[in-house]
Amino acid sequence: MGLLRLLTTDPLTFALVIIPLLFSIIIHEVAHGWVAYRMGDPTAKRSGRLSLNPIKHLDPVGTLMLLLAGFGWAKPVPVNFNKISDTRKGLIFVSSAGIIANILFALFALLFVRLFFTSSSGIAAILVYKVCLIVVQINITLAALNLIPIPPLDGSKILMGIVWERTPYFLTRLEPYGFFIIIGLLLLGILNPLIGFFRWIIVTLIGILLP
Repeated sequence: MGLLRLLTTDPLTFALVIIPLLFSIIIHEVAHGWVAYRMGDPTAKRSGRLSLNPIKHLDPVGTLMLLLAGFGWAKPVPVNFNKISDTRKGLIFVSSAGIIANILFALFALLFVRLFFTSSSGIAAILVYKVCLIVVQINITLAALNLIPIPPLDGSKILMGIVWERTPYFLTRLEPYGFFIIIGLLLLGILNPLIGFFRWIIVTLIGILLP
């Protein structure tokens, strides 16, 4: 269900979902830019994209899709891999950064719930508990989606760095059609199982870290 419909039917739930969702997407993009900056590329910093200000990151079409279809995107953080001395490592580390940031966000939300929530907590605490669970679900799903190795998702760039010899050219040629491929996989019912597979990997990892 689109978030716009949720706004009209259940405004409270809309607020509980949209705020963590936007913040999670922004953290994902800032992580890309911050790691690129640490590796020698100041492009994102000079563009003002190392900010948590939503205005710096929101994409009009991506935001509209988020409201209407329940999934969307932010403006990609600009990265110039030519300014990173080791391009291969740059592809792997910069592309992994957003995924790792989302997993850590989910991990910290779960840890917060474990440390501070009890069955005797009041109404305010229960609301915080619900927000934390939403944060966990959103961030695990974002990380899982971006692990799929289809351009322009981060998984494709990680794969470029890992399989350096032949794959990058193929994936680069595929990138202009990536959005349509993702939509096609969604319509064919293949995208959700792919996300589910990577969600299982992430949940297993979190289970090891927080037994």
